[in-house]
This record gives sequence, C-alpha cells and structure tokens, in this order.
Amino acid sequence: MTDLAIDGLIPAALRPRTRKIVLEDYELMLDIGFHDFEVGRPQRLVVTVEVWLDERAVSDSDDAAEAWDYDFLRTGIAELVAGRRFNLQETLAREIYDLVAARQGVTALRVATRKPDIYPDCAGVGVEIASF
Repeated sequence: MTDLAIDGLIPAALRPRTRKIVLEDYELMLDIGFHDFEVGRPQRLVVTVEVWLDERAVSDSDDAAEAWDYDFLRTGIAELVAGRRFNLQETLAREIYDLVAARQGVTALRVATRKPDIYPDCAGVGVEIASF
C-alpha cells in the first residue's frame, strides 16, 4: 500500500527487488554432538534463517491474512527438534533448510547454526548452508 502523497514519486530504480524475512539467533537447547561429553547432555544452539521471497509471496497491504507466516520459522524449527538428538550441526541445518525451502514463495535461503558454548575464545562454532 502506497501513501497517496508519494504515489508515483519513487523512481523505478528504487523499487524493492527482493524481500527477506530473518529469524536471527534463535536459541534452542538440544541434544547435539557426537563426542562422549555431548551425547545425552543438551546444549545451547543458535539458529539464524534468512528467507528471500518472491514478490508475489509478500503483500504490500497491511493485512495480516496476506502476510507470509514467519511464525512458521520459529514453530517449525521447534517442532523439528522436539524430542530428537542430532550428531551433526550439518544434519540439523539441512533439515531446517529443507523445511523452509519447501514453502511457497521462497526464492533463496540461508540457514546457519552455531554452538556458542564450545570454545571459550570464540563466539561459536557452526555451519551454514545457502542457495547462493
């Protein structure tokens, strides 16, 4: 929806070309890792998901019924990990990636995971997968 006072004043070169939704630094506690000291001991994992959307997937209106459901990112990931254990961050990242990539309107995607509590001298260790 465009304000009538500025309608027609925005140059074509400044029209949005991409639309992105971000779930940033979503913290989860889960059983992940293959080392003996990790198995059976849930640890903190941080997930970031960036979703680029097709123009038709994002409405210009302010109507919630027409919005892309970004609550799905958080709830979908929570449901994916509930009651499970993973040996590798790579496996979890790929499952999150597949879950989101299957949604309508997704044109590009990046999923990053990291364990922030593994090494005392860095912010975290993790993996990232992307469609670009």
